Amino acid sequence: QAQLVESGGGVVQAGGSLRLSCVASGITFSNYALGWFRRAPGKQREFVAAISRSGGSVFYADSVKGRFTISKDNAKNTVYLQMDSLKPEDTAVYYCTADPNYSDYPAGGINYWGKGTLVTVSS
Repeated sequence: QAQLVESGGGVVQAGGSLRLSCVASGITFSNYALGWFRRAPGKQREFVAAISRSGGSVFYADSVKGRFTISKDNAKNTVYLQMDSLKPEDTAVYYCTADPNYSDYPAGGINYWGKGTLVTVSS
């Protein structure tokens, strides 16, 4: 059974950085596209970033483009989200996801979700 476990969330001041990690198990990691979503307090869930199975293609929500970087390490079954120049509006629970089809991002039905990790950016 697939399992995605996020870590790396916490409290950071505006302008700071955090790196989220997500370890996957129960799937053949290299056969899956991976992505991150987030849900801010009182708001709907939104797409953040995705990376293709090969890692050769990535794309980002406009709100994080130029500040966040998604990457993956197939040897460690891990996907990362490096978040720089954080803003208070980045405060949210961040969810790791996996899906066989890169084209399902950002709006398709995503197969697997982690339970999330909370990021709080103070002003």
